[in-house]
Amino acid sequence: MGEVARSGCCPPMDLFRSEPMQLVQLIIPIESAHRTVSYLGDLGLLQFKDLNADKSPFQRTYANQIKRCGEMARRLRYFKEQMLKAGVSPKYSTTPVDVNIDDLEVKLTEIESELTEMNANGEKLQRSYNELVEYKLVLQKAGEFFRSAQSRAIEQQREYESRQLGGESMETPLLQDQELLGDSSKQIKLGFLAGLVPREKSMVFERILFRATRGNVFLRQATVEDPVTDPVSGDKTEKNVFVIFYAGEKAKAKILKICEAFGANRYPFAEELGKQAQMITEVSGRLLELKTTIDAGLLHRNNLLNTIGAQFEQWDVLVRKEKSIHHILNMLSLDVTKKCLVAEGWSPIFANKQIQDALQRAALDSNSQVNAIFQVLHTRELPPTYFRTNKFTSSFQGIIDSYGVAKYQEANPTVYTVVTFPFLFAVMFGDWGHGICLLLAALYFIIREKKLSSQKLDDITEMTFGGRYVILMMALFSIYTGFIYNEFFSVPFALFAPSAYDCRDLSCRDSTTVGLIKVRDTYPFGVDPVWHGTRSELPFLNSLKMKMSILLGVAQMNLGIVMSYCNAIFFRNRVNVWFQFIPQMIFLNSLFGYLALLIIVKWSTGSQADLYHILIYMFLSPTDDLGENQLFVGQRNLQLVLLLLAVVSVPWMLVPKPFILKKQHEARHGVESYTPLESTDESLQVESNHDSHGHEEFEFSEVFVHQLIHTIEFVLGAVSNTASYLRLWALSLAHSELSSVFYEKVLLMAWGYNNVIILIVGLIVFIFATVGVLLVMETLSAFLHALRLHWVEFQNKFYEGDGYKFHPFSFSLLDDEE
Repeated sequence: MGEVARSGCCPPMDLFRSEPMQLVQLIIPIESAHRTVSYLGDLGLLQFKDLNADKSPFQRTYANQIKRCGEMARRLRYFKEQMLKAGVSPKYSTTPVDVNIDDLEVKLTEIESELTEMNANGEKLQRSYNELVEYKLVLQKAGEFFRSAQSRAIEQQREYESRQLGGESMETPLLQDQELLGDSSKQIKLGFLAGLVPREKSMVFERILFRATRGNVFLRQATVEDPVTDPVSGDKTEKNVFVIFYAGEKAKAKILKICEAFGANRYPFAEELGKQAQMITEVSGRLLELKTTIDAGLLHRNNLLNTIGAQFEQWDVLVRKEKSIHHILNMLSLDVTKKCLVAEGWSPIFANKQIQDALQRAALDSNSQVNAIFQVLHTRELPPTYFRTNKFTSSFQGIIDSYGVAKYQEANPTVYTVVTFPFLFAVMFGDWGHGICLLLAALYFIIREKKLSSQKLDDITEMTFGGRYVILMMALFSIYTGFIYNEFFSVPFALFAPSAYDCRDLSCRDSTTVGLIKVRDTYPFGVDPVWHGTRSELPFLNSLKMKMSILLGVAQMNLGIVMSYCNAIFFRNRVNVWFQFIPQMIFLNSLFGYLALLIIVKWSTGSQADLYHILIYMFLSPTDDLGENQLFVGQRNLQLVLLLLAVVSVPWMLVPKPFILKKQHEARHGVESYTPLESTDESLQVESNHDSHGHEEFEFSEVFVHQLIHTIEFVLGAVSNTASYLRLWALSLAHSELSSVFYEKVLLMAWGYNNVIILIVGLIVFIFATVGVLLVMETLSAFLHALRLHWVEFQNKFYEGDGYKFHPFSFSLLDDEE
C-alpha cells in the first residue's frame, strides 16, 4: 500500500498514528528456513500470513514435527506436575541449553519412562506399607478382643470347677449337667473375620450385618485413635477395627459381600495368642524394611526431579520455540520447484534493514548456497495497526484497545487519554488525602515491578499491577484536584494562605456566607477553606462543580471533533472536512460552546444572571429583551446569529454529502472502474476489504439513510453527551459527602465520648469505611464513569476502532500466548 501523505493540523507521532506498515514477501531456501524463522522470532517484527488456510492442520508439511513438539510439551507438563507434588520448584538459569531438539526428545522419553516406573513402584510399595500398617492395627486391636475373651473364659471355668467341688445346691438348674455334658459332636464351630471399616460407615455397617444375617452374628469394634492412610484411595481416613463372629458358610458369604460394599479391608487373623504375637513381630519387621525402601526410592526420585528442575525452564523454552517455529513453517507455501518456501507478512517499514540482516545471518549460519529474497508487495488490503508503546503508555493503550483497535493510520485517542482519563477521574475523586493513599499503592507496585512481573499473580492483583501507571496518574491528578477542592478526608486546610474572609462579630462564627467580610487577598489556589464546614457550602460547591463539568465536557467534545478533522485531513477527505467537521463544530459551539462562554463571563463579572433562563428562552423567545440576565452588550444579537447557525448546520450535515459522493462515484467509475477511491470514508472502507476486484454498487438511498442516521445521532448526542458530563459533578459531590459522613458521624462522634475503647473502635470503623467504600468502591465507580466518558462521549466523535492489531511472530510473546 502506498504511503499516505502526512498533512494537516496534527504533527506526526509514534503513538498518534500507526507505524507505516508494508506487506512483504520472503522466498527462503528450505535448508535455511528453520533458522530464518527462528531469527525472525527473536526479532519480533514480522506478522506472517497463513498461505495454507485451505488446508487442515493434518495436511500441512510440518504436522508431524508439531505433533512431536506437542508430545514433548506433554512430558514437560507431566514433569512439572510431579515437581509441584514433590515441592521442587524449577530453577531459572541464564546459561543456554546446548542440546539438539532430537536429543532432547530422546532424553525426555527416557526420563518419563524412568519417572513413571519409579512412581508405579513407589505406589505399590506405599500401598503395601499402608496395608501392613492396617494389618498391624488389626492384630493389636483384635488381639485384645481374644485376650479379654480368653481371660473371661478361664474365670468362668474356675468358677464352674469350684461349684462342682462344693456340691450341688437346691438352686442348681436341673438341666445344667445335661447341657454341659451334652454330645460334643453337636457343638457349633464359629468362624470370624477381622478388618477395618471407615468410622463414618460403622453404624450402618453394623445395622446391615444384623439385618442380612437376622442377628446371627457377633460384632466387636474398636476405635483407631489416629487417622490411617487407606491403601486403595491413599487418603487419610478415620477407621474402626472390627471382628465378626459367624456360623455357617452362607453367613460368611453375606458378610464378605457387605464388607466389599462398605470398602472394609479384611486381613487374616490367627486365633492362637502365640501366633498373633509372632505375626505382629513379622509385620513390624516388614514395615521397617518397606519404610527404608520407600525412603530410598523417594530420595532417588527427588534427585531426579531436582535434575529436571535445574534444566526445566530451558527445555520448556526450547520446546515452545520449536513448536512455534514449525507452526509458522506450516503457514508458508512451497514454490513450484519445492526447493524454497514462500512467506508473506506485515512488517513496519522501519524494520526492513533488521529483517534483511536476519535473513543474511540465517543463510550464513545454515551454510546455504542461496540467500533469502526480501521484496515489498503492493496491495489494497488494510494493514494491521501497530503502536510502539512502553510500560507507561501500554496500559492506556489497553484501555483504548478494549473499545476497539484503531484502523490503520487512524488517529489514536491514547495520546490524549494519558492526560484526560486520569484528570476526569480526579474531578470525580478529588481529595488529596485519598489521592495520597492511591499514590502509595501505585508506588508499591512500581517499586516492586521487577519482582512482581516475574511472579504468577491472581487475577485482581495482576489487573491492578498492569494498571499501576494509570493508578499513579489518577493519584497525582486526585491530589491536584483535592488541593483545588481543598479537601483532605473532607477536612479543609489553609495550606497556601489564611482565609480571605473573617467574621464581623461572634454571631457569624459558624457561618460561611452571612456575616463574613473580606479582610485579606483572595485565597491563592483552590476553594477558600471558609466555604467548608456547614450546609451553606453545598450550593456554592454545587454550582462550581456543575459548571466546571459542563466546561470540561464541551472542551473534550470539541477535541473529539478536532480529531475527526485531523483524520479527514490525513486521509485527504475534503468532503468530511466541509460537510462533517465544520457543521458539527458550528452546531456544538452555537449551543453548548455559547453556554460555556456564558459560564466564564458570569464567573469573571460576578453577575447574578440565570443561565438556565438565558439558554431556554434563546429557543423559546429569541427576540425578547434579556433584562437583568444580560451579561454583555450585543448578547441578544449574538444569540440570534448562533441560533441561526445551529439551525443551518443540520441540513448542512444532512443534504450535500450524499449528492457529492454520488457525483464523485459516477465521475470515477465512468473513466476507470478499477481506480482506487481516495477521497471519502466509503473509499477507505472499500480499501479495507480483502483484495476486492472491480467496484461495488453505489446505493444512493443507503448512503442518504446512513447520513440521516449520522446527523440525527450527532444532534441528539450533542445534547445527551453534554448532560452525561454532569456525572462529574454528581460523583464529585457524592464522594465529598460520603467522606464527610464518615469523618463527622464516625470519627468525630467517637472522639466526643472521651473513651479510649470507643475511640479505637471508631478509628477502626473509619479506616475500614474509608478503604472499603472510598478507596475501593468509589475508585472503581469513578474509573468506570471516566471510561464511559472516553468511550462514548469523546471517541464517538471521530474513532471508528474497526482495525486489527499487529501480532508479530515473537518468542518474547510465547508466555502470553500460552
